[in-house]
Amino acid sequence: MISMFTGVSGLRAHQRAVDVIANNIANINTVGFKAGRASFQEALVQTLSAASTSGTNPMQVGLGVGIGSIENVMTQGNL
Repeated sequence: MISMFTGVSGLRAHQRAVDVIANNIANINTVGFKAGRASFQEALVQTLSAASTSGTNPMQVGLGVGIGSIENVMTQGNL
């Protein structure tokens, strides 16, 4: 079931990013509007096996993705 939740979290994050893009498009002609940019971040990571002393990396499984932040693009617009 974890793989199902991982996929769902990815879909939700991408939907949120599409919402940000749609907002940018809807306000493209608004004077003074600053566009937004969505940044993704990894959700929790589950460690399945620890690292060994011989230099083997630990085995980890990601548990999804989310929106880390939605930042305003503060570049200067047209004058």
